[in-house]
Amino acid sequence: MLACAAACAAEPATVAVKAAHMVDVRNGTLVDHAVVLISGDRITAAGSELAIPAGAQVIDLGNKTLLPGLIDAHTHITGNPEDAGYSLIAKSVPRITLSGARNALVTLRAGFTTIRDVGADAYTDIGLRDAINDGDVPGPRILASGPPLSITGGHCDETMHAPEYKLTALGVADGHDEALKVTRRNIKYGADVIKICATGGVLSFGDDPRTSQYTLEELKAIISEAHRLGRKTAAHAHGGDGIKLSVLAGIDSVEHGSYIDDEGIKLMKEHKTYLVPTLYLGDWLIENAEAIKLPKPLLEKARVVLPAARGNIARAIKAGVPIAFGTDAAVYPHGLNAREFGVLVKLGMTPAQAIRTATVNAADLLGWSDKVGSIEAGKYADLIAVDGEPLKDVKTLEQVQWVMKGGAVVK
Repeated sequence: MLACAAACAAEPATVAVKAAHMVDVRNGTLVDHAVVLISGDRITAAGSELAIPAGAQVIDLGNKTLLPGLIDAHTHITGNPEDAGYSLIAKSVPRITLSGARNALVTLRAGFTTIRDVGADAYTDIGLRDAINDGDVPGPRILASGPPLSITGGHCDETMHAPEYKLTALGVADGHDEALKVTRRNIKYGADVIKICATGGVLSFGDDPRTSQYTLEELKAIISEAHRLGRKTAAHAHGGDGIKLSVLAGIDSVEHGSYIDDEGIKLMKEHKTYLVPTLYLGDWLIENAEAIKLPKPLLEKARVVLPAARGNIARAIKAGVPIAFGTDAAVYPHGLNAREFGVLVKLGMTPAQAIRTATVNAADLLGWSDKVGSIEAGKYADLIAVDGEPLKDVKTLEQVQWVMKGGAVVK
């Protein structure tokens, strides 16, 4: 006990991280001769050429550039690309969860220190979140949804079994009363956010991404109950009607938005609703469809929907719809999340704007602006470092060299 006390007393009270540069994500500018001072898991000060307290532990990153830990607001951390086919049927819940633990570490080491998980069956994302929070396994901070809500036969009713098995996905809820019950049940079992499948999707059988699924009344019931119980909401919505109904019902974010039209853009701007486009997957999925044995009907949908999404999202970006960063990681391998930045820039964003989507914007969407998203006093000491200048070339973010989460170096 005395030895431990002596060792603890010898530890420096402050950690100082030095780097040649630091990105001020709010202003889109570079701070030279950067110093970040950390006590415990929080930042106490950050700026140029700050005085370093005597006895502080110094981490000198040389010529690297510091940024806040990145945020991915649309992941499926316990999923993998091959799950788009029938192989998922053979996976047990424990196997899926352990795969998620691997994915969590890969994601963290790629520089994403916070994620929002928007859809995992059997509450596997919630279990993984709790294991990370308890220190059992390494991974990013997770806001988890548990099973997404879906109408019977909708995009998130993905059992893929023949009818005689009489199986239904956990999140299936039809009508006002069922919708309230499943929303409350998800919250009971630990959901931080409520995910709603408001339209058909790409990686599901027998539905159309352009058609809405829940009615306005059902959406209002789910969203108002989630908000009443202190949870935010996210709507999987490709098609115009599903987007508009979700926004009118009070949704906090629209995921994908592939077929967003002028009316949808207008509504999202008026309501300050975040759009979370997931675009890089369009490249990876079509190129690797054969390798992951993607069923032909799903590939046919992907070849139509995913290219169309880019033109529509580009219009939404140009119009000024609020954008938060999301990837749909699991549709493609975890750890490649940062490839989304390059697509955002291709569609009209500056590198600074693209970086903001995964920092201050995503933090605002998650309701965590006081915790993450920028290198400022009081925030978690979640930092990454890269070579090069990300404000000139966002692809530098695809090669994160150093990662700190909560004051502890994890890469």
